[in-house]
Amino acid sequence: MSTKTNASSFARLYCSVFGHNYQLTKRVTKHVKEYTCTCCKHQLTTDVNGNLIELTPKYQEINSALERIYQNRMARLGRKVTRMAAMY
Repeated sequence: MSTKTNASSFARLYCSVFGHNYQLTKRVTKHVKEYTCTCCKHQLTTDVNGNLIELTPKYQEINSALERIYQNRMARLGRKVTRMAAMY
């Protein structure tokens, strides 16, 4: 058994006994965030209701598209505010 396998087994055991230690790893939007356990690297995200769910490839794709749309909207709004400020 390799050292990496032993470490990941220990991390999973630790988290199953003491619980996960989730840390915010990515802000997709103001309301959607991604979290990763610092010990076992388990990943979660928020769903449409604000509940934490496992970050599956499907949700990774959704979050990626949502982030792109959100960033485009914020950039567009920023340009609009700048133009409005220049008028006055």
